[in-house]
Amino acid sequence: MTAGLAMARKAKAAVVVAKLDRLSRDVAFISDLMARRVPFIVAELGADADPFMLHLYAALAEKERHLIADRTRVALLAKKVQGVRLGNPTNLVEAGAKGAATQRAEADAFAAKVLPIVRMIQAEGATTLRAIAAALNARGVRTARGGDWHDSTVRNLLARAG
Repeated sequence: MTAGLAMARKAKAAVVVAKLDRLSRDVAFISDLMARRVPFIVAELGADADPFMLHLYAALAEKERHLIADRTRVALLAKKVQGVRLGNPTNLVEAGAKGAATQRAEADAFAAKVLPIVRMIQAEGATTLRAIAAALNARGVRTARGGDWHDSTVRNLLARAG
């Protein structure tokens, strides 16, 4: 959903979803979108749905998320009590290796995008990890997970670069 919101923001277009719970089942997330004036249209409610109605539907969607989680938890516990082995252990090693490879590839791609900025900051005179982190934060560059930079995240980035 984050990618869709980013694309809509870039295109200066509204996000259109069939039902509000397809956007999110989190009241805080929906409220934040409305507070930041991110345009979205819920087809089920129509383009002129007011914020009060959206909050109500968001609260209902969030409640449904909790009910789904509770039902799932109870069903899994019942299966476990029956002695059913949960999960798919047949490809656990293969799936773990594939997941690790994907994470490495994503981290390498992110490092390749950010490293030129770091090199520019270093060329401007920043020599310590803390100074580089402060410069990245001042420029609005976010970490791969969208957070602030710290000396440890800069160290990890530079170590990945080799």
